[in-house]
Order: sequence, then C-alpha cells, then structure tokens
Amino acid sequence: MSEAGNQKVAWYIIQTYSGYENKVAQSIMKKAENQNLTDKILETRIPLEEVTEVTDGVKKTYSRKRYPGYVMVCMVHTDEVAYLIRSIRGVTGFLGGDPNKPTPLSPKDVQEMDNTISTETLTDLHVGDLVRIKRTAMEGMEGKIISIDLENYTCEVMVQMFGSETPTTLSLMDVEHSF
Repeated sequence: MSEAGNQKVAWYIIQTYSGYENKVAQSIMKKAENQNLTDKILETRIPLEEVTEVTDGVKKTYSRKRYPGYVMVCMVHTDEVAYLIRSIRGVTGFLGGDPNKPTPLSPKDVQEMDNTISTETLTDLHVGDLVRIKRTAMEGMEGKIISIDLENYTCEVMVQMFGSETPTTLSLMDVEHSF
C-alpha cells in the first residue's frame, strides 16, 4: 500500500460476470476519467498466464485469464469510488469483507496474483495411452506412454524393438494417439 495525498492506495479484487473482465476493466478507467477520479482509481489489471497446448502433435501458445471473473483495481477506497465501480455493468461486487468496506490485498497477494509469466502445458496425451510414432526413424511404430515431461515437451514410450520392450524418449510432437 502507498499513499495518494493522505489517503491509502491499495489493490482490490472486483468480481465480474465471466467474460466481462476486459469490458469491466476498460469501463472502470473510462468512468474514472469522465468523473475526474483518476487520482483515486489508478489502474486496473487482469492477470494473464501463458499456456502451451499440444494437440495432435501441434504446439500452440496463447494467453488466458489466470482468474476468470476477477479484475484487480488499484484505488483509494471511498464511498464514491466504490459506488462508481459497483454501478458498472458486469460487476457483481468487491471480493472479501463487507460489501461497503472491501478488504485490500496484501503486498504478497498482489505480487502472487500479478505474476503473469507462469506457463502451463496442456496435452491430449496421458500416461498409459497407446501412441503411434511419427517424424522419426521409428515412424509407424506403436507403443505405450509410460511418462510425460511437460516442461521439456517429451514423453517416454515403451516400444517393441528386436523382440523386447525398450523405453524411448520422444518429443510430444512426434507421437499421436493410435486408434
């Protein structure tokens, strides 16, 4: 928390209808500007995270909302500011405490929520799945996934080679479901 004049500036969480986060964040800043409250409503944020998804051997990376249905707002809490925010279409209220006196976030919570560079990987492959190998010297061979390493985009597949089962590490992009 810092101070703007003699008033305490803090981060608060606003609950919104899911899908309205961007519109609410923009509306808060626009209304603050129109009503000359930019000294009391300083900033809005929607924490995002980067997600990498591997589906059918194709890797896609995109950003998604880390906390759907929530918007962070840095502001000086007054009745006027609280009313302005609650009157915006899509806002359901403040998170935490009494609706007329919401609880501000601690500095640790702000840092944790605003850590927008976290990576998560999604894949349609799972341990135990039967897969077919493609784009390698073992193309066309089939095996069973025995482990997945999402950080390195690899999996270990048990394949039949020379009459015995052999574990082989492959890129997630080099295997597909065997149907």
